Amino acid sequence: MNKTELIEHIAEKSDISKAAATRALESVIGAVVTTLKKGETLSLVGFGTFVAGTRDARTGRNPRTGDAIKIEAAKVPKFRPGKALKDALNE
Repeated sequence: MNKTELIEHIAEKSDISKAAATRALESVIGAVVTTLKKGETLSLVGFGTFVAGTRDARTGRNPRTGDAIKIEAAKVPKFRPGKALKDALNE
């Protein structure tokens, strides 16, 4: 499923217009991004938890030349699924 299909699904299940579903989805995505940028955690009970983790700086290799390159530290988004989501997948 891609973003367009998700918007159509939300609109159909919620009996709202696609425009309203688009705004709702964009609001949720914006809230997740804003929360993670602040370094906070966003928990949706039954679904899962979004957290911002860190990846340390490290040395990598250029696959073409084999030369060593420096990869800088970065913040990375992580998702931990909740129990209800795990259970739903294993029914």
